[in-house]
Amino acid sequence: MVVSSVQRLCKHLIFSAIQRCRMSDDLCRLSVVLKSSPPSDPPVVRISVADTGVGSLLEEFQCLKYPINPASDEKWDGLLSLTTTSIGDNEIFYYHLNLKEIVSAQRVKKLPSVSKTGAKFSGTEVSLSVSGKVDGLIAMLTDFVGKMLILKMPNVAIDLVIECGDVAGSQCGNLIPANECIALTTTSSSIEHLRSGFENYVFKHGNSLKDICHSCFSSGVHLKVGSGVIERHTSTGQVMEAVVIISELPKPIDPSCFRACGLKTEVLYFKDYSPCSISRSSLNALTSIDWKSYGLILRSVTDQDGLAFLEWENLPADAHVDLVLHSYHAKVMMPLAMQKTKHDGTLTKKAVKLALDDLKEKNAGALLSAHALKICSYAPDLARTIAGLILSSNDLEFRGECFLLLGLQPQDIEKKIVEDNIERKIISAIEMNDRKPKKCRHASSSLFEDDYFQEPQAMDEEYEGADLFSRFLRSPACAALIMSFLGRSIGADELAKLYGTTGP
Repeated sequence: MVVSSVQRLCKHLIFSAIQRCRMSDDLCRLSVVLKSSPPSDPPVVRISVADTGVGSLLEEFQCLKYPINPASDEKWDGLLSLTTTSIGDNEIFYYHLNLKEIVSAQRVKKLPSVSKTGAKFSGTEVSLSVSGKVDGLIAMLTDFVGKMLILKMPNVAIDLVIECGDVAGSQCGNLIPANECIALTTTSSSIEHLRSGFENYVFKHGNSLKDICHSCFSSGVHLKVGSGVIERHTSTGQVMEAVVIISELPKPIDPSCFRACGLKTEVLYFKDYSPCSISRSSLNALTSIDWKSYGLILRSVTDQDGLAFLEWENLPADAHVDLVLHSYHAKVMMPLAMQKTKHDGTLTKKAVKLALDDLKEKNAGALLSAHALKICSYAPDLARTIAGLILSSNDLEFRGECFLLLGLQPQDIEKKIVEDNIERKIISAIEMNDRKPKKCRHASSSLFEDDYFQEPQAMDEEYEGADLFSRFLRSPACAALIMSFLGRSIGADELAKLYGTTGP
């Protein structure tokens, strides 16, 4: 495996440490520490990645190759210092590894080991020293480790410490404390951890702020959240998790807040509990989703240096969509084997659709399909029609039954009150029907599915606008809807006579 920069190497070392922690049965700690040496020109910074998981194997490092990159801001001699021990070892082992050494037999140098004096513990520390400009490295690690907190890994505490010394422009202290990682109980499921961590991430606008953004979110604000999990039953149990969050910004929108530009969604992608570039198969899967069935129009999907962005055409200015994906193996494998992950496009599509369906189910009126939105636009006219039927009747018993069905009192006979009540019930029925999977819809779904709606391209826009509602109003589906509200058997023919027509 070729690591083309110090930044990529650090990401790989953190990834390996995560897997060792996952393989441990005990509580673990993962620490990333940057410490500057006494003043020098250029400054020298020691980078350490330490974990208390199972001990490491030399094979994890012998496969690494580091090409010379004279254009890099960070200068590194290719030397890694490795300290490791397993729970069953009686010694702590020390090694030096030179990743720039071409001769494989000379890449590893074993140093004298130290006795554990009967103590039982395990862990690994890998360190290296770099010189030159490290501001970009510090920013990358802050972002990288910060995103790991989204997952809220059970049994693992993660911290990032930077002792800046005289490193110009860098930050000092414990930037990411370990206790931020243990917010849920260890009995919570992985998707519950992901959902909770992603909500915190959205509240903080990613890693840009440590605290909630009060210009967009007030305390206790409600987000519309949906989650989905799908598993491929293999020997390793490949799992894909997805969480979708829709947040609405308060008006007026604060122009200083970057979320005001909400037409783009950055897709956060994790693989085996570590941030990484999105896979090509997952990117293609996002393109293939029928977003229109959720009321969204996708303009484009772009991949910018491994970061995926979805751009929407019809997203309101006060709304924002966030999406996170996490692909992992239920059975933990050593880092070398992790490179053999199967294509996860199918899992991605299914998990995202489950998350979208979950969000719709939990939030009335959210993610209505384009078709449902069109039907909702006719609700006011239909409500006026039904209200007119009720209020124009001279049958007091009939009117009483109608008011009873609508939950209205006899004194609530103002036309506007009756219309508003009926309109709310119509829209509620449409929303409920739109949330149901197609295979679960009852015969009444003809309100949404008839021959006319199946082939909208057969009608031009002008004819559609003029004729659609009149055809719908005279249809048997409309008669069935009115019947359900009025509690009376009103047939399509009788209804057509009321409108002075001869039927559809």
